[in-house]
Amino acid sequence: MSRLVLALALTLPSVAFAVGFDDAAPPKTTKTTTECTGTQVYDEKSNACVDAKDSLLNDDTLYNGARELAYAGRFDDAIAVLRSMSNQNDTRVLTYLGFAHRAKGDIDAGLAFYTRALAVNPNNLLARSYMGQGYVVAGLPGLARAQHAEILARGGVGGWPEVSLRLAIETGRTASY
Repeated sequence: MSRLVLALALTLPSVAFAVGFDDAAPPKTTKTTTECTGTQVYDEKSNACVDAKDSLLNDDTLYNGARELAYAGRFDDAIAVLRSMSNQNDTRVLTYLGFAHRAKGDIDAGLAFYTRALAVNPNNLLARSYMGQGYVVAGLPGLARAQHAEILARGGVGGWPEVSLRLAIETGRTASY
């Protein structure tokens, strides 16, 4: 992602705050956010909205639904969908639980989930970036810079996690607000 596009995205929170693990693009809008309510996720096989906790949807479908809900600002619904995933130690789950809690303003809960994600996978650059951004919000720039240094040391130079954290440190604006 070019610096100009990233800088623009950081100034428009609805554009960039819910970046996924494999893709810096916003999630595709589906019926999960246009027709489904609460913790429902759209099931393409049954052509219906199904409650995440009662569904037989696979974790990838649930994760994508949670990501879409978070992107739409429906953080409580996203958290509930993430909680319905089978592997609660999946770094995607832990990272996005951290993101959703942080975006709701619960920095401590967010940091706790990022810590758990990094215990599972120390190379989770997205968790490191979001954790660093949480430290920026909490007024702890030294800890944010330490996460930035870890991202650089782990080969993340120029990627979305590195650039977004660097810009957050420089500007005080995080990718989640």
